Amino acid sequence: MVYTPQNILITGGCGFIGSNFIRYLLGNYNQITVVNVDKLTYAGNILSLKDISERYENRYFFYKEDITNSDSIFKIMERHNIDTIVNFAAESHVDRSILNPEIFLTTNTLGTLRLLEVARNFWGNDNNVRFHHISTDEVYGSLKDHGKFLESSCYKPSSPYSASKAGADHFVYSYYKTFNLPVTITNSSNNYGPYQFPEKLIPLTIINCLNHKNIPIYGKGENIRNWLFVEDHCEGIDLVIRRGKVGESYNIASNDELKNINLVRRICKILDEIKPSKKVKSYSELISFVEDRPGHDYRYALSFDKVKKLGWTPKTSMKKGLQKTVLWYVENENWWKSILNQEYIEFYKKWYGGKNQGE
Repeated sequence: MVYTPQNILITGGCGFIGSNFIRYLLGNYNQITVVNVDKLTYAGNILSLKDISERYENRYFFYKEDITNSDSIFKIMERHNIDTIVNFAAESHVDRSILNPEIFLTTNTLGTLRLLEVARNFWGNDNNVRFHHISTDEVYGSLKDHGKFLESSCYKPSSPYSASKAGADHFVYSYYKTFNLPVTITNSSNNYGPYQFPEKLIPLTIINCLNHKNIPIYGKGENIRNWLFVEDHCEGIDLVIRRGKVGESYNIASNDELKNINLVRRICKILDEIKPSKKVKSYSELISFVEDRPGHDYRYALSFDKVKKLGWTPKTSMKKGLQKTVLWYVENENWWKSILNQEYIEFYKKWYGGKNQGE
């Protein structure tokens, strides 16, 4: 049976993937209402959806709220008769989780638990509803040079971030088994695309190039990641919500694997072509190798055969997606300059050290 959402609560909708998912939903469906709940931490940018709030004022609603505030979330669900929750809300940066693990436990694990409780209390025994949880490939731990994680692979998180997400995943599944709450889970590989906060590798590299600052690369840049264009991810999430089996998890990924150093060099090459530097011959001259991150996983890779059976495959090649992403950041300087706030700058200096910013 195909599930058809009507009134969707998106948590963390001002973040990177959440804001892209809201754009995807409102742009592809005429009969749904989207309610966005976001705490607006440093990585949540309400400007990412400014045009959406103007174009869809009768179908898009925003509330600045913390997902751990159960009473407020319940009232929002009641006000909009929510039948679907898509939980993007999360602290997501591994480096920050090493500096302050407790925030990740509070938002990612406790926040998910409280959302589950609100959903259970609001929906009761109604089965024509859905709680969809967004997770990550990092919960599975690290791979060597060969093989891919399956949905049945054991969890072995390496960082406080991935541990907090693993805990959330387990709570979601437990609410299906214990309370019969209709849930689905997706675990995705590294996303990239428009509206991603500049602390992540791809936008950090682009912006540091444009600002002629050093590009910090952990170790020798040999760590391998699987990359998924965010619009493809949004299509996959939507399909799982509508066609996925309740109580199941689905990996959403691509076949694009790259060493970090090769990814950065690709970005530099694209920028060399579309916005040549007047200060260096190539932006690759800005690459700076820094001390490796503690517990740094070597490689992630996901098998997405299960979600392919629902009818999904990634559409965007790494070559095309990276070109689109770099061009977006070049053409939208006002967006990323507006969020390079003092809090972010202080974190960046604390973590990488001033010398790695080219200062």
